[in-house]
Amino acid sequence: MLTDSHTHLNAEQFNEDQDEVIARALDAGVTRMVNVGFNRETIPSSIALAERYDFIYSTVGWHPVDAIDMQPGDLAWIEELCKHEKVVAIGEIGLDYYWDKSPKDVQQRVFREQIQLARRLGMPIVIHNRDAHQDILQILKEEKAAEVGGIMHCFSGSWETAKQCLDMNFHISFGGPVTFKNAKQPKEVLAQVPLDRLLIETDAPYLTPHPFRGKRNESAYVRLVAETAAEIRGMTLEEMARITTDNAIRLLGLK
Repeated sequence: MLTDSHTHLNAEQFNEDQDEVIARALDAGVTRMVNVGFNRETIPSSIALAERYDFIYSTVGWHPVDAIDMQPGDLAWIEELCKHEKVVAIGEIGLDYYWDKSPKDVQQRVFREQIQLARRLGMPIVIHNRDAHQDILQILKEEKAAEVGGIMHCFSGSWETAKQCLDMNFHISFGGPVTFKNAKQPKEVLAQVPLDRLLIETDAPYLTPHPFRGKRNESAYVRLVAETAAEIRGMTLEEMARITTDNAIRLLGLK
């Protein structure tokens, strides 16, 4: 009973075999998948995917890399889509200082606007954070994001950063990188996160776990993340699957 709390099954990398990828996930014991729509192209296809499969859900939000492309009517569009019964969170949103497509001030404005929207709607948010730990934390605090909480997606920060996120009502989610042999910090953080705030994900087709690192990721591989998490926490795979699935159901209102 595994849940992939963050995947991109509508990415172009799956154009040729999307149904087979989903079938392999089911065969691996993945009973729920949360697919992420993050711009004008991926939001409609993510919702369409959730409508096709009862075990797939969608998020809608505007990715920080694409913040420069956001038009005045797009926030209202996202708000309208949040009424859809299969839309479970606003995201992925946040800051990305690695890619320089969108200026930092534009990213921060778009991030704040979406946190404000989430608070108005009472919906959790899914946070993308790349090389922007301090600004992310500051904006989450200033915009009172603790009122809705959400997910720190594919967490890569320190335990000190994780504690601040936990204090603001966020769950900490781990993906493929935690399985890497040299992933000392993610393993140390995963060992300390309260079990009722722990999630697992793939971010497929990206961030493929060991031993498939370098190849295309897919939702079936969330099992490998769960196995590593279970080993770190000294429990069985079944226990880890149940705990992380229960957390996703509770946070996102999944069936």
